[in-house]
Amino acid sequence: MSSLIFTNSNCVGCNKCIKVCSCMGANISEYTGAEYSRINVDGDRCIACGACFDACEHNAREYNDDTERFFADLKKGEKISILIAPAFKANYPGQYESVLGGLKKLGVRRMISVSFGADITTWGYINYIQKNNFLGGISQPCPAVVGYIERYMPELIPNLFPVQSPMMCTAIYAKKEMGINDKLAFISPCIAKKNEIDDPNNKGYVSYNVTFEHLMKYVKENHISGPSCVDEIEYGLGSLYPMPGGLKENVYWLLGESVFIRQIEGEKRMYNFLKVNKDRISKKKTPFLFIDALNCENGCICGTGTNPEISETDDALYALLRIRESVKNFDKNSAWSKALTPEQRMEKLNKQFAKLNLNDYLRKYTDRSKDARVKEPTSADLEKIFTDMKKTDKASREINCSCCGYDTCKDMATAIFNGFNHKYNCVHYLKSEIEEEKNIANQILEEKKAISMHQDEMLRTIETINEHFESLRNSVDSMKAENEKNAEESTAIAGEVDEVAKFCENLDASMAEILGFLKELSDNNEKVVSIASKTNLLALNASIEAARAGDAGRGFAVVAGEINNLAGSSKETAADSSKNNSQIQTSINVIVEDTKKLLGVIDGVNKRTKNLADATEDIAAATDKIMDNVESVKRELANLVASNS
Repeated sequence: MSSLIFTNSNCVGCNKCIKVCSCMGANISEYTGAEYSRINVDGDRCIACGACFDACEHNAREYNDDTERFFADLKKGEKISILIAPAFKANYPGQYESVLGGLKKLGVRRMISVSFGADITTWGYINYIQKNNFLGGISQPCPAVVGYIERYMPELIPNLFPVQSPMMCTAIYAKKEMGINDKLAFISPCIAKKNEIDDPNNKGYVSYNVTFEHLMKYVKENHISGPSCVDEIEYGLGSLYPMPGGLKENVYWLLGESVFIRQIEGEKRMYNFLKVNKDRISKKKTPFLFIDALNCENGCICGTGTNPEISETDDALYALLRIRESVKNFDKNSAWSKALTPEQRMEKLNKQFAKLNLNDYLRKYTDRSKDARVKEPTSADLEKIFTDMKKTDKASREINCSCCGYDTCKDMATAIFNGFNHKYNCVHYLKSEIEEEKNIANQILEEKKAISMHQDEMLRTIETINEHFESLRNSVDSMKAENEKNAEESTAIAGEVDEVAKFCENLDASMAEILGFLKELSDNNEKVVSIASKTNLLALNASIEAARAGDAGRGFAVVAGEINNLAGSSKETAADSSKNNSQIQTSINVIVEDTKKLLGVIDGVNKRTKNLADATEDIAAATDKIMDNVESVKRELANLVASNS
């Protein structure tokens, strides 16, 4: 999208340029996802009206002209003459002659004021109206007005005056009447003049558009000055053309004020006038002789290519008024003398330009509306766009706040439909998005509060769990200590039980040995009884024999009696011994049986003690594992607390 006017890096996407622009699509808001949208210029739609320069506070707009190329070609030795806009002297009255002298030093050959060409334009307008009854037409000295009609109101092209602008009339006169074959550079107050110069309909008569602002910047930076020089041709009220209504005043001066000329200027206001009155103008239903239309509110004297600081004052206007008065004070030989009547002035002007062929100063126009066409969205298209913009009801679709740069929400939707803008440039959409984000944020905040409360409860629970774990740890430590003590006791008991078992085993062996001895004693008792029985029998036999012996055997009888007593006593003793032996054996058998039972009990106790010892070891191992798990859980809880704090 090449354009005379372009956007630099200062753009913040404030939409002011869109708001002041009369050409939908000339300013395109591009959503980049960054903090600001960037607004670029479409050269096919832009008419270089310059309204965006006045509106932009960020110095984000610049423009191209031919100043650099003009000076470069001068240095190369190109043959160049200059056409000087009448506003140049008004804007720089103190530097005018020295700047022209400096240009002369650099090689500029001829210097012609476009005020002279403006006189030709005035002559051409009046003659064309009179010869063709061309009433209600639109003046065309302003290239921005021409560009607007060619692009956005091609139905008004037939209403554009075919008479050339003062710049072109001067160029044509210089070529045809003065025989100047040099390249022509226009010292210009207007950015849009570049479009007029490059228009093929104008046949390349002018080669350079050198704006006041860029020219004077170059002059200052390069210290260009020279001996005083002035333009070469005398001119009349054409010098007033830069003023608002300058053409109108020229015609009034020549035809009188009985004719009605509509004067209109100002970027937005003038183009809106054309829109509103399009049908009347195209059908020639206006009462105007013609419409004197200028893009700039203060006319060309404060054109788009002039220094903004000068444009903020009326100094240039005052200078122009002084020029006007000097022209009107010409003598009676001038067509512009105030001493003459309008009819006399017109007669003298026709005489001055009698040799000119009006057809040489006519031009054609081109319908450029195809490149600037704006597609109208259907109802379905608008519905889709409005829905996407979160404009779901009539009220939201008619807010018409113009923050996006467009007068109505429908215009904004149309711009979006054509790709000139985007929904992110709509305040309502952004507010809706913010409201949704706010609701989501509030919901998240509430959820976070709930989570925070839950976290607080969880933290308190964790603290309680930690306390319980600490208590559990202490209990496990105590249990572990007691378990270790039990293990030691169990081990000691097991050892002592083993000793008791060994004692019982030894006792059982001793009892078995005693039983053996008792058996031997029983066997001996039986032998004693047998011996006693035999002794008793022998004693009886001895007694019998002693009785037979009489006194001789009395002593033997005593011995026999003692032996018999001894035998009886031995037998009784043996019997008692056998009886005691039997009782001892019974008691020993009871002891043996009890010992066996004791051994069984001891064996059971021993096994249980061993099981208890094994269990104690298992408990110890389980206790260690419990402690490991407790420590692991405590670490996890600590991490959880840390992550939620």
